[in-house]
Amino acid sequence: MGLSRSTKVRDVVEKAPISRDVVNRFVAGTTTSDAVRTARELDGTGRLVTIDFLGEDTLDRAQAIATRDAYLDLLADLADAGLSDGGRVEVSLKLSALGQALPRDGRKISLDYARSVCEAAAIADTTVTLDMEDHTTTDATLETLAALRKDFPQTGAVLQAYLRRTEADCRDLAYAGSRVRLCKGAYAEPSSVAFADKGEVDMNYVKCLRVLMEGEGYPMVASHDPRIIQIAGSLADKNLRAPESFEFQMLYGIRPKEQQRLADAGHRMRVYVPFGDEWYGYLMRRMAERPANTAFFVRALTSRS
Repeated sequence: MGLSRSTKVRDVVEKAPISRDVVNRFVAGTTTSDAVRTARELDGTGRLVTIDFLGEDTLDRAQAIATRDAYLDLLADLADAGLSDGGRVEVSLKLSALGQALPRDGRKISLDYARSVCEAAAIADTTVTLDMEDHTTTDATLETLAALRKDFPQTGAVLQAYLRRTEADCRDLAYAGSRVRLCKGAYAEPSSVAFADKGEVDMNYVKCLRVLMEGEGYPMVASHDPRIIQIAGSLADKNLRAPESFEFQMLYGIRPKEQQRLADAGHRMRVYVPFGDEWYGYLMRRMAERPANTAFFVRALTSRS
């Protein structure tokens, strides 16, 4: 996490040839046109897309406005390209990037800006998913979700299976029309609120996934784990779910062959595509949040399966 804030290290990393390989593999580019181009390529293969404009922990009102405007421009360009209709390409956003942590009125500001993005998404005939961050923001994010869903019921939620509270949150959100992305979670959290053991996290993921699959909502299975993917398919079959009643999600650049296999098999397969200048912090935080991510990203460079 310290290195993610180091300008000197960032300069070295950004100039290293292998770093460019990593960026090209896991980040769509730095501009809106890069994101739209990547979305078009993925859409052409039958995969769905959610796009994240990189940036978080905004403590400057101007930066929060710039992030909001970046999403508005992105959604307009996606609509013009004919990619957003029916939610084929949607957007994911972090409330911290919209000013949630600003002093005094941060929550209200981030809600207002998120509402503007949701309005633009509705015009473009697509959806928005609110990314979840560390556990200190969970309640505030769910409160914002509830406020947005009053006017935009399709707004997606994200729940993290490593948090001890998540099974209960899944029960609360497993209602008709509720889109819920279930991921394992990657932030460094205290044991009082989160499972630390990988086996415990996996076990809780399955418990939470069972709740979502048995519910009336729309589960979004965010995992690259072959066992989780197999279990999700079995739970969907057990609960007589049609292929269009849930989806799989994976990160851009991770297991693209498996992504394509799922799409070709008739599953809804959505790719999480990040873009923007803040790619350095994105990659460093993914590695810092869980040490296993470092080896995971390195292995991914040598294998596209």
